[in-house]
Amino acid sequence: MEDLMLAARYVGDRGIEVATVEAAPPGPGEVQVAVAYTGICGTDLHIRHGDMDARVDLPAVVGHEMSGRVVACGPDVHDWHPGDAVTVMPLRWCGSCSACTSGHQHICERLDFMGIDSPGSMQQLWTVPSDVLVHLPPALELAHGALVEPTAVAVHDVRRADLRPGERVVVVGGGPVGILIASVAAADGADVVVLEVNGYRRSVAEGLGLATLDPTDGDVGDRLRGWSQGGPVGASFEVSGTQPGMEVALACLGPRGRMVQVGIHAQPRTVDLHQVFWRELSILGARVYERSDFERAVALLAAGHVAADALISRVQPLESAAAAFDELAAGGEVMKILVRCGDVS
Repeated sequence: MEDLMLAARYVGDRGIEVATVEAAPPGPGEVQVAVAYTGICGTDLHIRHGDMDARVDLPAVVGHEMSGRVVACGPDVHDWHPGDAVTVMPLRWCGSCSACTSGHQHICERLDFMGIDSPGSMQQLWTVPSDVLVHLPPALELAHGALVEPTAVAVHDVRRADLRPGERVVVVGGGPVGILIASVAAADGADVVVLEVNGYRRSVAEGLGLATLDPTDGDVGDRLRGWSQGGPVGASFEVSGTQPGMEVALACLGPRGRMVQVGIHAQPRTVDLHQVFWRELSILGARVYERSDFERAVALLAAGHVAADALISRVQPLESAAAAFDELAAGGEVMKILVRCGDVS
């Protein structure tokens, strides 16, 4: 008889259920991970709201921001052992499309994003290919390890901007990813300000030593010029996913500035391309991450350059996963909610 376990699944019509299911044993080249924590992110909320029904197969085990320990290894797995602390880079690519053959496997044309296109980590036991595992150092708490994936997003975004030490940077949107981008950019020596309308989110950013502005309080352009003392802004990150946010992120840039588009826009937006032409601006896409981004994210968290405790608002048991989704969707004074999936020792 297969081992039984609990898993949180999206079942359609905004429903999240926690069900008893069979755990898949690891096959050749696979490992089974006892999941300690899984974070809920904006993509998970999009799934729950039905925005990705054409992509997910119901019932869908969600989640991809995780940490845990290896409990079993399949045949031909020699680099991993039971007890190893790990996270997962949840990407599987085809290896044969134009993106893959040009060295950009992370944006594969047939990318399998685990937790969306295939079962994710919000379950007690998760069987995955061994090559998606990333080692976590012993000193890194497993709760903090669940922030490696969103930190890797931020590392990749900042790398896309090709920042220079001392450069002025504007981050538009102060949710978890925005604050992580600001933290990574600051660790790289940038002078950073976060634009955020929510007072609670601004207070979290300020508690981390980041400068903030409320873009709805007066003329945001004038206030940014005051912050920069009239100097040019070299890079901006649009994380809000809104038309006003995109407009501010583009307008604030100095000559040859770079705007990195991070937020997911559910509909086409109007872009003032005259600004792009006039100041020779660059607009850069940033989708996911590469393995080097994951490795640097681990190092930043382990060194304390990312204040994980300030971003983790709640930890809920797996049995309360639906309530955790409800709480995060309701907004309020919450940043990141982790779901405790199993033994955290």
